[in-house]
Amino acid sequence: MRCLRIKTITAAALAAMLASSTAFAQGAAAPRDRAQAAWKQAASKQAASKQAAAKQSTPAPADPAPLTAFVDDYAHQHDFSGSVLIVEHGKPLLARQYGLANRAFAIRNDASTKYKIASITKAFTAVLILQLHEQGRLDLDAPMRRYLPDYRGSGGDWVTLRQLLNHTSGLVNFDQVTDAAQAIRSGLPNYQLPHTARQLADDYCSGDLVHEPGAKFDYNNCDYIALGLIIERAYGQPYEQVLQQRIIDPLGLKDTGVLHQRDIVAGLADTYFRRDDGKALTPDLPAYPENWYAAGAMYSTPRDLATFADGWFGGRLVGDKALAAMIAPGLDDYGFGVWSYPVRIDGRRYHAVKRPGRIMGAQAQLYRIVEAGLTVVVLANTDATDLDEFVARIGKHALGKQAAGEHAGDQHASDKPAIDRAPPHD
Repeated sequence: MRCLRIKTITAAALAAMLASSTAFAQGAAAPRDRAQAAWKQAASKQAASKQAAAKQSTPAPADPAPLTAFVDDYAHQHDFSGSVLIVEHGKPLLARQYGLANRAFAIRNDASTKYKIASITKAFTAVLILQLHEQGRLDLDAPMRRYLPDYRGSGGDWVTLRQLLNHTSGLVNFDQVTDAAQAIRSGLPNYQLPHTARQLADDYCSGDLVHEPGAKFDYNNCDYIALGLIIERAYGQPYEQVLQQRIIDPLGLKDTGVLHQRDIVAGLADTYFRRDDGKALTPDLPAYPENWYAAGAMYSTPRDLATFADGWFGGRLVGDKALAAMIAPGLDDYGFGVWSYPVRIDGRRYHAVKRPGRIMGAQAQLYRIVEAGLTVVVLANTDATDLDEFVARIGKHALGKQAAGEHAGDQHASDKPAIDRAPPHD
């Protein structure tokens, strides 16, 4: 991880130097004073050098007026419905809302609107697993059956937690419906019928392995259903309760939680998608949102997700070693629950971490440019806009730079419309 860490040691060095001067006898006061002056001068030069280096390595903040103009223009031209938040080093640069949260009653999206965040849930789940690893309670290279002894699948003795985290497990794919037309015609039985997480694992995630563990990237919700069950087994509590205690409450996330079909969530935007047989937006297919479980069942707001990102990268949730492991790119540039890859902006190389999500009309993007401390959150309640392109262009404009190149068009995880799958480049 090429995370910029500028640490000023001037005060500590100066204190140590001044403390050592007390060992000199009173008769050596003049030499001591000259030494202290020299130390102070050296320390001042060192501090000035560090400040100059910081100015050279840290991009200047964007002027908010052209940034707002760009976001407004893109949103209007691409029929965007949702919210955009840009935060740099914890300070908001821009917060905008567009379109309708409910089309039947013409209720607009506003600063308090909540959204389904789909597979951004996976980043929360990965953090919970890494917390257990830091506690010494999980070995990432142990087979999953050590922590799920009643797992029925053939891979229980071979698939490791690391392979579940990075989608190289070889478990049978949870999602067999690959487009909206098929979903409309045949339904989504794993989501449209009530299931417990245990039932999902037994009925859809316990077949024979489809490839050797570790050999191939295969984006698969079964991996994170298994991880959710491991979290429950480790804590002896439901996933939702662990999430509340370990992330939501410590960070003060007031508008974040897990969706259930039985609940009405105040301020939650309705979601709409475009059928293949027509151009108009239509309400999402009925489903039990909790069936996405630890892979995609959460809702949140841009503000809460920016707070989550700052806590995650700022050491409040996991330590530096765990963070580095989480965002180290593996196959398909995927780490643990996130894509992680280089981007080039104005001739400079940055490290981008991205967690997209999509379930029918719900779209979500959590995008972090690590060295700049820049977080971009884009949450939408329709599938009308290509959020992969939108979030990448926002990141470039927010740094106040012009792109000198892109990484594979920045098209990571352009998920399927009905089922929240993320092929490498769809």
